[in-house]
Amino acid sequence: MPTPQHLMTFLGLLVILAPLSLLLLLGVVSLFDRPFSEQTTTRILQVGTAVGLLAALAVLAGMLILGIRFLPIELGNWVAIPGLYHFSLKFIFDRLSVPFVILAFVLSGTIGAFSSRYLHRERGFNRFFVLYSLFLLGMVVTALAGTSETLFTGWEMVGLSSALLVGYYQSRPGPSRNALWVWSVYRFSDAALLLAVVVMHHLGGEGDFDELLGADVWPYEHAMISSGQALLIGSLCLAAAAGKSALIPFSGWLPRAMEGPTPSSAVFYGAVSVHLGVYLLLRLSPLLACSPVLSVLVVVLGLSTAFFAYLAGSVQTDIKSALSYASLTQVGIIVAEIGLWKYIPLYVPLVHMLGHACLRTSQFLRAPSLLNDYQKLENAIGDHLPQTTTPWRRIANGPALSWLYRLGLERGYFDAALITWGVRPFVRAAHWCDGLERRWTNLLSGEASRESDRVATPFGVIDEIS
Repeated sequence: MPTPQHLMTFLGLLVILAPLSLLLLLGVVSLFDRPFSEQTTTRILQVGTAVGLLAALAVLAGMLILGIRFLPIELGNWVAIPGLYHFSLKFIFDRLSVPFVILAFVLSGTIGAFSSRYLHRERGFNRFFVLYSLFLLGMVVTALAGTSETLFTGWEMVGLSSALLVGYYQSRPGPSRNALWVWSVYRFSDAALLLAVVVMHHLGGEGDFDELLGADVWPYEHAMISSGQALLIGSLCLAAAAGKSALIPFSGWLPRAMEGPTPSSAVFYGAVSVHLGVYLLLRLSPLLACSPVLSVLVVVLGLSTAFFAYLAGSVQTDIKSALSYASLTQVGIIVAEIGLWKYIPLYVPLVHMLGHACLRTSQFLRAPSLLNDYQKLENAIGDHLPQTTTPWRRIANGPALSWLYRLGLERGYFDAALITWGVRPFVRAAHWCDGLERRWTNLLSGEASRESDRVATPFGVIDEIS
């Protein structure tokens, strides 16, 4: 006779296995170049998503009925070096992870049903849903992660699937170029998170969140580390969250991600994926109690992002970019709410995140038909619909208003700054090393050194050896 604990563990494993089965089934079949028909693919997705959602709801109901606030599922120690390194595959169900997982299943299921019609007879129909399954698995793994390594694994799945979906239309140069931009920003975010994982292991010898954040349940955990250690780990995680959630100065990738199909824009960059950085900050929120400086940084970053996104969104000319910046404005406010944990309970940003994700999904899916409705309405009345006057037109004068308009139109000049100060030095260093290697190989082979050591790059012609 299974006990309630065993039943809860089984349901928890089912939450994880449902998206994994989707990925394996659709991915393996696609490898043999014999994908399922559109109808079969749609039914498989509906069944897999429904099973995962029902299992997650059953876990939530069981936790409420049995009074369980924390349910760990450990799948064994994979690496154990006493005093040096310890890696275990662990998933946790608590008041933070379970609502986020349910949100991921609900929105992904909604997008899956919409996509089956939106992408009807599209050449990349099965490719889209393979990446969709990878994204859903990554979201589930990240949300339920009980160790830093498990979280990083899901984090990478989400980043890879998101970047590939930005470049879904492979024949066009725009989506491929913007997908590379998104992937580059994600690389910075991943590097910051990986450094945070290394620091966690250096402090405790393992990446288990229980050891770092205390044995209590969220949101009442208390990190048992010093203020300096909390500031170091928190700053790295804040940089990772900034890259994944498009906080400044990495906000430029969000409108570029709109190059993907509307379903991916809705669930990945407008609703779920853009909140992944927020989820990371909520998971590591006990670090804020150890470092007031970190709390101030979180508040400043959140409010700055919200203000910038409002300016940039006010001058957008297409509906998807305007919605993406509107979404970013709310994400910035949610981040600021997390930083104000002393005055605002952490359940407030959690509820704010869940409600905002549902709203943005509805708006993104409604966007194409909304434009058609507006056009019909304007044709019926024979005039354009009235434009609302923004507060800036009442406050700012002519030159100041023009400056604000230019600032929003240029997206805060963050893209240019990242290229000048972030990308170009690495490009120069790479070409300098390449020049050294060529000269060394020419010397070893006895060939004369070539003087034409100038290489054309996307940023201009650069000397290989300066």
